[in-house]
Amino acid sequence: MFHLVPTMLGTMPDLSVFQFNIVDNIFSMTVATMGAAALFLFMSRSSVDEEYRPALMISGLVVTIACYHYFMIRHSWQDAYTLAGGTYKGSGAAFNDFYRYADWILTVPLLMVELVSVLRLEKVKAASLLTRLVIAAALMIALGYPGEVISTPEGWTMRVIWGALSSIPFFYILFVLWVELTNSLATQPVAARRLIEIARLVLLITWAVYPIAYAMGGTVEALTAKAGGSVDGGGIVGLQVGYAIADMTAKAGFGVLIYFIARAKSKGLGESTRSSMSAV
Repeated sequence: MFHLVPTMLGTMPDLSVFQFNIVDNIFSMTVATMGAAALFLFMSRSSVDEEYRPALMISGLVVTIACYHYFMIRHSWQDAYTLAGGTYKGSGAAFNDFYRYADWILTVPLLMVELVSVLRLEKVKAASLLTRLVIAAALMIALGYPGEVISTPEGWTMRVIWGALSSIPFFYILFVLWVELTNSLATQPVAARRLIEIARLVLLITWAVYPIAYAMGGTVEALTAKAGGSVDGGGIVGLQVGYAIADMTAKAGFGVLIYFIARAKSKGLGESTRSSMSAV
């Protein structure tokens, strides 16, 4: 039998000072990165054409939500540990990892919206694409959650099953986005095409980190540590660091890339308008 906990780990594995600090520091870096990206995106809206400003607004909202949740994750991490005899031991307070899933359920669909918004596809096509992507994103997160909260080595098989089920909508999203981004290249301004090609690679590479981090948290050592066994917490450290790096790249980094695409398309539209006026 396996058992589920409500993503609040009451018994934390012992960590070295280095292990604790690397997680704490990556959380701090994530908060700063998301906050800085939010300011940049909100303040840069006036530098793109009006039709692309909603995409930047959504991008800014994504990183603002992520900034708040990582602020809460970091404080929960600090509260869950106390330094004793040169080692960080569980304080008895629960580490609430649910903040991350609460963040994903809000921000992942919004990431789909911001990307489709900046592509400026036909309304009917954009609506169909968004519907499929948002449903797939919700399924991906909902199916991954039960596996994420499995906290005993006996539940390893079920964690793998939930992870595999979550991977179906995960790969569907990547496939659809890759195809749509590729198909949209012919209709995009020349200045934006290279950036959209880069966006395809950013999606593929950064999203690939999530299943890797999920797998690191599902090793027998990591699950034993979750269950309170005296096992090194390297798996949990890898999971937290992996997710944080992926989130920074997929949200803050991708948001800045959305800005550059919007700016390039704005310039392209401006140049097209000026050329048409000159021809007249």
